[in-house]
Amino acid sequence: MAPMTPAEAQPRVAELRASVARHDELYYRKAAPEISDLDYDRLKRELADLEQAFPELIAPGSPTASVGDDRAEGFQTYRHRERMMSLDNTYSEAELREFHARLVRLLGREDLAYVVEPKIDGLAVSITYEQGRFVRAVTRGNGVEGDDITANALTLRTLPRVLKKSNGVPLPDLIEIRGEIFLTLEEFERINREREEAGEPAFANPRSLAAGTIKQLDAAEVARRKLEIVLYGCGHAEPREALPATHGEFLSRLKEWGVPTAERFWTAHGVDEAWAAVQALDRVRAALPYATDGAVVKLDSLAQQREAGATSKAPRWAIAFKFAAERAETRLRAVTIQVGRTGVLTPVAELEPVLLAGTTVARATLHNQDEIARKDIRVGDLVFVEKAGEVIPAVVSVDLARRPPECVPYVFPEKCPACGTPVVRLEGEVAFRCPNYECPVQVRRRVQHFASKACVDIEGLGEAMVEALAGQGWVKSIADLYRLRRDDLLTLGKSVEKSTDNLLAAIETSKGAELWRFIHGLGIPHVGVAAAKDVARRFAGLEALAAAKYEDFIGENKISKIEGIGGTMAAAIIGHFNAPRQRALVEELLALGVRPVAPAAGVAPGTALAGKTFVLTGTLPTLTREEAAARIEAAGGKVSASVSKKTTYVLAGADAGSKLDKARTLNVSVIDEAELRRLLGGT
Repeated sequence: MAPMTPAEAQPRVAELRASVARHDELYYRKAAPEISDLDYDRLKRELADLEQAFPELIAPGSPTASVGDDRAEGFQTYRHRERMMSLDNTYSEAELREFHARLVRLLGREDLAYVVEPKIDGLAVSITYEQGRFVRAVTRGNGVEGDDITANALTLRTLPRVLKKSNGVPLPDLIEIRGEIFLTLEEFERINREREEAGEPAFANPRSLAAGTIKQLDAAEVARRKLEIVLYGCGHAEPREALPATHGEFLSRLKEWGVPTAERFWTAHGVDEAWAAVQALDRVRAALPYATDGAVVKLDSLAQQREAGATSKAPRWAIAFKFAAERAETRLRAVTIQVGRTGVLTPVAELEPVLLAGTTVARATLHNQDEIARKDIRVGDLVFVEKAGEVIPAVVSVDLARRPPECVPYVFPEKCPACGTPVVRLEGEVAFRCPNYECPVQVRRRVQHFASKACVDIEGLGEAMVEALAGQGWVKSIADLYRLRRDDLLTLGKSVEKSTDNLLAAIETSKGAELWRFIHGLGIPHVGVAAAKDVARRFAGLEALAAAKYEDFIGENKISKIEGIGGTMAAAIIGHFNAPRQRALVEELLALGVRPVAPAAGVAPGTALAGKTFVLTGTLPTLTREEAAARIEAAGGKVSASVSKKTTYVLAGADAGSKLDKARTLNVSVIDEAELRRLLGGT
């Protein structure tokens, strides 16, 4: 092939610049990336290669010379005292060794030591301390200045307000400590469970959710999503002499100051040990509580770091080795559309089952219509599937070279597949919705949600029974549950007297369920279990809550303010009960004898398990998981969905699965039901 001329290269350079700029906007400002890091780096590398070959095409502000820009509207900006840079990426052992060889040539010595750390997939941030006191948090922004997110950073429970003194070593007068704000995999899963319960689409990955959360303008909403922070680097410091001589010593100093740091790091002498450390991290990263998409390799000597210097956007003394995401290829059999409780239409890929990251995957998210069109995903294609953020299987691309000729572009439905109502797309949303509140699927899902164990817990009212009741036309709203007649239910089959009586008894019992269960069951936007419990502690009953005003949630003093309820959630609750349909529903429920039980005033939960976190797995001898969880919470403990180093106990029964294996890997204590009863005091 003949070499490309500048005239031939110019259109491709313009195309690449526009593409990279678009993906920078999606990643940094909107926290909604459309392509993988690897695909993005390929675009940027092709652009850099063309600019190197044709210097005359280099333009001011080229994305190859900048770090992206995460600044958003609504925030004050603040200038970094020392520029905040990004890292160059590498994807192979050979490129890592070339990084080492460049430093050997640059510094004129081969005995180079490195520190290898986990690369946490979060939002880069700089934290400033003056005289040991926290004063400011700023995002990376464009590297020169970023958004001041101090108010939101104050919600990070592990971020110290005051640094501890370190073995008599004086604290710097001023220091910028760099790090990453992230969401643990456990919290990511919890938030997505709540969204699924609310009939809303799941978030794609923890990084995007963390970045979007920290940029919310309501600090109370930020606090509800329990963001974490890890700090690992230094920007400006006064005096500079207050810092130790090596990066490894600086990380140890951070721990002494009480600053949250990475779970572990490796010190390596030479590139062979550095490569071995990268591989060691790859083997253990699945047990880390956060998404880790790579390893960061840094020169250990701070003096050598200063001597090596930096390019316009990245230090020469550090590089990020990106782990390849595990990917599987399989056939897309069909696209099904799920209609959520709130009417959201979510496309799901039905796949030929394939093994991915240790589990068999037969379904994967397609996100929305825009994603399907952008990737040109068609039924019958061979598609590549990855676990987005190592959590949710997602279709990431298509094998176009092997596309069968009969494949045609996918057409997103213009009508709800359940009721035939034309779908709508609200301004600012990517999702299509069925606007028909009486849509049979939405009705069934609202009733299923209301009756579920996470809500009023009506035993015997599972998915099949709800389908049957709705199919007969007996249940069109949750209020209809309390109108069911025994004679009607007896017509559903033979020998159903006992099950009918049990169901009616469970429905009657649910009239007096705890108030938070009703609040959660009503499906108020943004209100999950935790928020429902917070709200229930304030109001005497359902009627009082329905009549509440905005100032009852967001007051000027601690008495009138509900801890953890921000403006967005308060507005959602008020808006829900102001809707005529919802007001009528509350009146119906009260008329039918529904009287939710509010928490007794002045009664505090038990404290036997205060501060302890449990994860449940397997089948217990006498308790259901829900009963065990209720007893743990009543004793002041917390029940979590996944195992991490913060887990106190894993309560394991028969046929315990991967959670038990992870507990053993992390040396978390494993107990049985008998030991739980002992901890509870024999109850």
